Amino acid sequence: MSAFMSAFASLVGSLADLLQPFFQTASTAAAIVLFTALVRLAVHPLSRAAARGQKARSRLQPQIAELRKKHGKNPEKMQKAIMELHAAEKVSPLSGCLPSLLQMPAFFLLYHLFSSGSIGGEPNALLSHDLLGAPLGGRWHDALGNGGMFGAQGWVYLGLFAIVTAVATFNYGRTKRQLAANPMTPAAGPDGQAVPGMGAMAKVMPLMSFFTLITVAVVPLAAALYVVTTTTWTAVERAWLYRDMPVAGSAVATAA
Repeated sequence: MSAFMSAFASLVGSLADLLQPFFQTASTAAAIVLFTALVRLAVHPLSRAAARGQKARSRLQPQIAELRKKHGKNPEKMQKAIMELHAAEKVSPLSGCLPSLLQMPAFFLLYHLFSSGSIGGEPNALLSHDLLGAPLGGRWHDALGNGGMFGAQGWVYLGLFAIVTAVATFNYGRTKRQLAANPMTPAAGPDGQAVPGMGAMAKVMPLMSFFTLITVAVVPLAAALYVVTTTTWTAVERAWLYRDMPVAGSAVATAA
């Protein structure tokens, strides 16, 4: 693990050196944003595949409803028929989870890198880097103790909070408009059976974006930059990929 973290620290440092002529003292912060963009580009084909799968699942809903009606008294037969339908249409019920799962290691790598005082037995030089005076290894409570909310460091976090709030508001407003235009039918699981509470959860999902504010406040600034960048990317990506899709599919996808 130590060797792996050293290699990752070297990667971040190399990206920072590459960007230094353009961003000067903020080059490491810019490197984190670039790293996040590269991760999202790598995952984008899976996001496109997930969108295609979600649209396909939406198109299958009338057939699934018929199967549920036909085999309602035989859950085992109904489940088999629905799974066969998914297989015939080459639709995976779990494809939408992959993009989010594959991004998690990158977040935890940054979190660990900027939470460790030493890497490979050597002092972690990246902790001395900052963004407009706010240390990349620091947290919001550190900024509050160093000039307060409206101090130099506090303004960095206020800027990140503003971006997260704008993105969350965009996600919430978009989903509410879709819900108004396309009332949602009861949610069903991969086996076609109604999932208790999923209808209510789908309505609450857009609010989950606002909880990103808590994440940004408690993790190291470097990890917060990753979160803000990937959250913004997700909002734009989903708005594009799901632009022609009814809310029955996209409401749940918005939270990933």
